[in-house]
Amino acid sequence: MSTRAATAADLDAIMDLERTSFPTDAWSAAMMREELASPHGFYVVVEEAGRLVGYAGLRAVRGARDADVQTITISAAARGRGRGRALLTTLLDEAVARGVHDVFLEVRADNPVAQALYASEGFAEVGRRPRYYQPDDVDAIVMQLDLRGWAARRAEVSGGAAPGVAASDAPSASATSSPTGKGWC
Repeated sequence: MSTRAATAADLDAIMDLERTSFPTDAWSAAMMREELASPHGFYVVVEEAGRLVGYAGLRAVRGARDADVQTITISAAARGRGRGRALLTTLLDEAVARGVHDVFLEVRADNPVAQALYASEGFAEVGRRPRYYQPDDVDAIVMQLDLRGWAARRAEVSGGAAPGVAASDAPSASATSSPTGKGWC
């Protein structure tokens, strides 16, 4: 398994996986092409045996305090082996490097696997968007992550300093909430 930055040359493979994973609400190739080329985007792909099996994207305007996970998708055959988590942490590491404080995402209410992944990394539900995913009429759960707290917890677990987070900026353990619970991970 290898993870690398996505390029325009990956567009066809990304779109094949996009259409397979999101048959009713896939992005268009034009939208994805714009995302891959945007200076505000950060997209990565994961490959196995030279074949693209996943991709993920972050929108994080440099200098902004917040960012959005745009998508995380793993092919059905490659799910359940930690690839979604690896892509998510790659996106979050990039957000830390860009000085982001909070990361947001929307996840389908009918996707408990992705919801559990996000909650396990510290995302908490902050709202819902009724009937957001069309034409399926599925609600979006809006989730938020205190990125500085995430980075500090990650550094604590690994025994190192949190990259891009000053000790004075990291919330204390008592100030960090413990959450209970669009992407196919």
